[in-house]
Amino acid sequence: MGLFDRFAKAGFPAAGGGTHKAPEPNPSAEQLLEQGMQFEQQGQVEDALRCYESAIGLMPELARAHFNRGTILLDRGDAQNALDALSKAVQYKPDSAGAHFNIGAAYARLDRHEAAVSAYQQALTLKPDFAEAEMALGAALEELEQQEAAAASYRRALAVQPDYAQAHHKLVGILKSLGRLDEASDCYRRMLAFDPTNVELLNQLGAVQKDQKQFQAAATSFRQALKLNPQDALAHNNLGATLRTLGQLEAAVESYRQALKIRPDFLEAHHNLGNVLATMEQPDLALASYRRALEINPNFAESLTGMGSVFHTLGRFDDAVASHQQAVKLKPDYANAHSNLGIVLQDLGQLESALKSTRRALEINPDFCEAYNSLLFMHNYLADQSPLDLRSEAERYGDMVARHARPKLSWENTPDPSRSLRVGLVSGDFCDHPVGYFLEGILAALASSALPLQLFAYPTRACDDTISQRIKAACTGWHPAAGLSDEDLAQKIHDDRIDILMDLSGHTAHNRLPVFAWKPAPVQVSWLGYFATTGVAAIDYLIADPWTLPASEERSFTEKIWRLPETRLCFTPPDADVTVSPLPALSNGYVTFGCFNNLTKMNNAVVALWARILKEVPGSRLFLKARQFKEASEQHEVVARFSEHGIEAGRLILEDYVLRESYLATYQRVDIALDPFPYPGGTTTVEALWMGVPVLTLAGEQFLSRQGVGLLMNAGLPDWIATDADDYLARAVSHASDLQRLARLRAGLRLQVLASPIFDAQRFAVQFATALRGMWRVWCKQNVGHTAAH
Repeated sequence: MGLFDRFAKAGFPAAGGGTHKAPEPNPSAEQLLEQGMQFEQQGQVEDALRCYESAIGLMPELARAHFNRGTILLDRGDAQNALDALSKAVQYKPDSAGAHFNIGAAYARLDRHEAAVSAYQQALTLKPDFAEAEMALGAALEELEQQEAAAASYRRALAVQPDYAQAHHKLVGILKSLGRLDEASDCYRRMLAFDPTNVELLNQLGAVQKDQKQFQAAATSFRQALKLNPQDALAHNNLGATLRTLGQLEAAVESYRQALKIRPDFLEAHHNLGNVLATMEQPDLALASYRRALEINPNFAESLTGMGSVFHTLGRFDDAVASHQQAVKLKPDYANAHSNLGIVLQDLGQLESALKSTRRALEINPDFCEAYNSLLFMHNYLADQSPLDLRSEAERYGDMVARHARPKLSWENTPDPSRSLRVGLVSGDFCDHPVGYFLEGILAALASSALPLQLFAYPTRACDDTISQRIKAACTGWHPAAGLSDEDLAQKIHDDRIDILMDLSGHTAHNRLPVFAWKPAPVQVSWLGYFATTGVAAIDYLIADPWTLPASEERSFTEKIWRLPETRLCFTPPDADVTVSPLPALSNGYVTFGCFNNLTKMNNAVVALWARILKEVPGSRLFLKARQFKEASEQHEVVARFSEHGIEAGRLILEDYVLRESYLATYQRVDIALDPFPYPGGTTTVEALWMGVPVLTLAGEQFLSRQGVGLLMNAGLPDWIATDADDYLARAVSHASDLQRLARLRAGLRLQVLASPIFDAQRFAVQFATALRGMWRVWCKQNVGHTAAH
């Protein structure tokens, strides 16, 4: 901190009038003191120092001379000798607040911060309204990592001097480091009251508001900064980042480009532009922006992991791994890079390495929600997982989100069991996505029925395609949630008086599970998009059916289980003009088994069993379609895995994923679909059945591993469900050996499944609405007679 003004405020009597006098022939100590001060004011420090030393020689008890000499020495960086001189000053004048203050400064420069604190406190005892001493005390306390005490000092300085800008800056720095963003935001507003045109302060306020997830307020602050200075590249960049979060992607791009027009070498703006272009699914432009950032700084880990994520989206898995690994090498404590690397390794089937990377991300940032989601999702791919261990892992996540929530304890919803229900749906997948495929027909059926029920959607990401438009048309309310904080989204749901709030994502991408911890609706439900417990205690129910979740497995869930009578899933018939072909084996002369699931599901046990099938069915082929096959290295890896079991490469057909209509037509080349385990197909199973291809599944014991059981039982195909690996093999061989029976099944299978519960949306809608009504009646019964709090 600065030194005390020894000419005006030191607590010593002022020297003479300040006009230069000719030196006396034999000056007294007081005259030497006055001469020294005159020399100091003229910048002749060496002459002043000689005067003070001479004065002390004549009068050792002259405190002001010791003080002035000590202050000069401190100015010159000689803290120890300064401390000695200043200590002499307080020995002779112990009530000098300025001397105690400068002693504190000397101790601070000697890194003796506890002694500095004591000296500053003594100064404040003598002069309680000493704002500079409060500032210095705060700085010393910060050095001792006593943040709360330091903040109190800065507040006392501001009580004395409300426009003390440095105190505001120091206080806001502590508040941000402590995560007390509301107080930091208030502090910036007080600073702006004294300096309303300060663009830097507006940028800093906006940054805090963004951290608070008050994105609209942040955008307002950045726009105000730009109104004052349209050439502020930082404000353009910050506004772009905020608009991206709000889902205003085109506007975000424009803000970043404005920033780069002003500052072409603005590293962060290039990186952020890459991020938004990646979100807009413009991978080539995104990569160009990341590369420009890396030209400016080749060691910028953030752009390396951004590139890695784009490479992952493009199916360039090897490049993705290399980019994330380089980011981790450059920045070992970069949690995002570790987490992103884990996601790619998961898709490559390297699950142990994926888990290691994801756990490392959580070691660095224990509250990293996305990494926790990845960790829990990865467990779905692993066999021999203890259901109770998985529940415990999910509960740790639930505890984490609960710590950051302030749940609603009462609602304005009238506990009337018969009234029309307001049902909220939270998902990032109201679009061309498996969740959208299952959801579209159901919501249309609910909307067209006379059921007393209204639907409100809260899409968690911006998407606009034909499916999202049809889903939107089925809803009474459509309220985009992108950019809303958990608290704000919870408040919006509460204000919408939602009776039953449904999570459709679980621990998959774009979920907003933390919002459910705020308990914005009286009844909360998990359904559709995830096949395990969420671990969030505030979610009341999970929807299952008689086939998928045995009663013995209910203890694996934090939610209560509510079963629909037939199926928990109902698929929307694809909007594609693709016919069911004749059985290809009849013309090929061999049976083609197929699996179009994510390659990560194909664990070693699956490979071993499928290899046995290929050996038992002479000449048969295995057709695998997955986006991982865009990489030649992944094709080679799969060939090598089957080769270990004696299956040559010529019996494998490996193809990359294609657009949906072409993808569905690919089933015309498949005779029998094989379901992986313990993570079976869902969408792929129903699509195969619709294309006339029966699916052989292995019944597991857990909810996830029984999804195929539920679909096939409802499709009327119980003889395609195996009880163990040997039974799976036997059934595959049996079905493949009777091509005429297989051909007849294929010819009628589409009509069979379209008439089944897994495609009958009207039938499902009634059962679904009945279940929601049942949940609502339970809540009403528990809350009868209660008066809602307003």
